[in-house]
Amino acid sequence: MKKIEAIIKPFKLDEVKEAILSAGVSGMTVTEVRGFGRQKGHKEVYRGAEYVVDFVPKIKIEVVVPEDIVTDIIDAIKKSAYTGSIGDGKIFILPMEKVIRIRTGEEDRDAI
Repeated sequence: MKKIEAIIKPFKLDEVKEAILSAGVSGMTVTEVRGFGRQKGHKEVYRGAEYVVDFVPKIKIEVVVPEDIVTDIIDAIKKSAYTGSIGDGKIFILPMEKVIRIRTGEEDRDAI
């Protein structure tokens, strides 16, 4: 099993969610996050005063999937999150040692 974490632009959430669900994922966790990479934030003007916004709003999607569909999920995220602009996001793939469903006690593949 693998855990896939994707950091995407907020307006792409619905499109990415639909792509992930259609690729075989049954559930996901979505978190509003803030950060920056090569963008280094941006400048805004409020009441005539200019200030720097260091952290840009993003969405973090987390899914745990069996290894046999990891490539499909990654492709779905890449295609649906793509805008061609700086800040499209990142995808991280991590090994998942164990998954346990608290309510039933199911483990690993049965729990995801």
